[in-house]
Amino acid sequence: MSGVAGGPGVPLRVVSYNVHGLRDDRAALIGLVRDLAPDVLVVQEAPRRFRWRQKCAHLASETGLVVAAGGLPSLGNLLLVSLRVAIRRSWCLRYPLTPGRHLRGAVFAEGAVRGATFTVSGSHLATDPAERPSQAAFWKAELDRIEGPMIVAADLNEGPGGSAWRMVEDGLLGSAENAPTFPAAVPSRRIDGLFVTPGVAIEGYEIISTDRTRVASDHLPIVADLLLPSS
Repeated sequence: MSGVAGGPGVPLRVVSYNVHGLRDDRAALIGLVRDLAPDVLVVQEAPRRFRWRQKCAHLASETGLVVAAGGLPSLGNLLLVSLRVAIRRSWCLRYPLTPGRHLRGAVFAEGAVRGATFTVSGSHLATDPAERPSQAAFWKAELDRIEGPMIVAADLNEGPGGSAWRMVEDGLLGSAENAPTFPAAVPSRRIDGLFVTPGVAIEGYEIISTDRTRVASDHLPIVADLLLPSS
């Protein structure tokens, strides 16, 4: 993986990870996240039901991070941050319910590190191709209202050619990295993405595929080393 190169800006490591409801090898997942040492961990399929607060707090404690936002209010999207990051504001968004389908949503947090400010948002779009574009449009409308540096990460449940993916990515920068992210055991599809606004430099970007990631979840994690513009 490329490290953060020297230059103007403030380094920030972001990991986006669908943790499969914490149903796989938890020790492998915890060890992996600790080794990756993110400043921001964007989680999909985090605890969202019975005792979700305690479960999210336990996950944060195990990984050496703290809860910034999410859980039940964002339908299983969760933001965890290191103590480098100061959270100034957070909010959650729920998408309109399609009868017979799961409720889904998004999580947002405004943060600062070494004086550099940013907003991070995470989501997990529907598996139903008929439902996904409307969720992407709902999320994108909220993202478009945000000013300043922004990081957007999601399990989009479709690849870069899909309409929802293209809608979310519009106006943002991604990576040329085209490695598959799902299923972790034998990856064949790229359905997880991480994007930033122009002005945020992507210094390193990698899909982690190891023996440990193959048992930690059914998705592979994305690791992005970013440089935030200095305030």
